[in-house]
Amino acid sequence: MLFRIRYLLTLLGLIVTPVLAEESNWLAVTLDNDILLGNDNGYTNGIYFSWFEVDDQNESSHPDWLTAPLSWSVNVESAKNTLQVYSLGQVMVTPEDITLENPPVNDLPYSGTLLFNSTFITIEASHADAIATVIGIVGPSSGAEETQKWVHDLVGADEPQGWDTQLEDEIIFQFLRGRLWRTWSRPDDRMDFLVLAEAGLGTLSSFAASAMLYRFGSDLSSTFATPLLINTRSANPAAINGAWYFFAGVRFEYVFNAIYVDGNTYRESRSIDYDHSQIGVTTGLAYSWENTSITVALYDSNISDDLSGEFTQFGTLTFGWRF
Repeated sequence: MLFRIRYLLTLLGLIVTPVLAEESNWLAVTLDNDILLGNDNGYTNGIYFSWFEVDDQNESSHPDWLTAPLSWSVNVESAKNTLQVYSLGQVMVTPEDITLENPPVNDLPYSGTLLFNSTFITIEASHADAIATVIGIVGPSSGAEETQKWVHDLVGADEPQGWDTQLEDEIIFQFLRGRLWRTWSRPDDRMDFLVLAEAGLGTLSSFAASAMLYRFGSDLSSTFATPLLINTRSANPAAINGAWYFFAGVRFEYVFNAIYVDGNTYRESRSIDYDHSQIGVTTGLAYSWENTSITVALYDSNISDDLSGEFTQFGTLTFGWRF
């Protein structure tokens, strides 16, 4: 456990050093946890550390080598702004009853993932494009078992007993492409309506999705592209420069494969049947002051009638600081 922590801190240092040397950069921490909604199963916890490099096009910014496979699909030259995001996250998924050493085979399998993603966004007047590459590992090497047991021991919660049944180690990846349109806005910039289309391909998951988001608040034009970061969990929709807004949205998605429910890709493992057509809803509040930003939100999406939608029912917080 200590070795993994030291390794992650070293990796974070290598990543953040060149990023924080630029101007107009942000550091963000996002915490997802279902305990905020009274659950302790399914997508039970996710924590992500993200670094944002904002470019106002005074100097051209281009996708890095990780997002290069999809760079042909975005137009950097016509963009008003670009945003490069690097994010490192750990995710854990558990069955309904974590006190069982051998959970039922028709329940969600234990799984932990350690993920790194690079996201590049181009922003124009009324739309924004995103490309992303996610790489990581699922299985014991993710460190999710040790993290959950340490946190549960710290807060006095039930110790999870079934991690011996978790998915095996496997390198995973995903390519993502999304576009967001600001289809309508009020002249005073206090209300708008966003439409999102995105798709992903990889062993982490493959999907096609569309979403709609309504926002009410202040200075909405400066942050309309931030919902493109929701799927990678790099951040929730954010406010900056003293602005704030309320948001509510709905997402329609068809999932072709997802390692959390389908199990290991190349070997036998636990898995469950699930509804590939999914509908999710979200609502939240984004608020900012000086060089700080905070977002509080709730997410709920059903993947199976048997699981009562608990897989992706969670509360989330994002804290951001500008350097």
